[in-house]
Amino acid sequence: MPNRPRPDQAVYVISVAAELAGMHPQTLRIYERRGLVDPARTSGGNRRYSDADITLLQRIADLTAEGLNLEGVKRVLELEAEVVRLEAEIESIRSEGTQAVAEVHKQYRRDLVPIRQSVTLYRGQRRPRRS
Repeated sequence: MPNRPRPDQAVYVISVAAELAGMHPQTLRIYERRGLVDPARTSGGNRRYSDADITLLQRIADLTAEGLNLEGVKRVLELEAEVVRLEAEIESIRSEGTQAVAEVHKQYRRDLVPIRQSVTLYRGQRRPRRS
């Protein structure tokens, strides 16, 4: 099985990327000018697209098919990226909180002694048991 490129590895020329995304190459150039997609460039200045870029182009196509103009698409993409960032931040904070609680609980456990192992001082006489 041949090695597949990483999702972020820019390997496709514009004509292949356009075909994979189901668009005309000129549409990709327009999206780039509008700031919707930012393909990598070779040292000679040629555009190279990655699988992640193709996925993004397909998302743009879906949004425009739903009736959004390019400015609307740009805003939706920005908001989706912000949601992903915030979800990662929440997960990180949740993980830190869980670890902090676990550390506190470890300290509590050192201080606790099971009743069977505890020492009880007896003061006074025992009362006889009643049946």
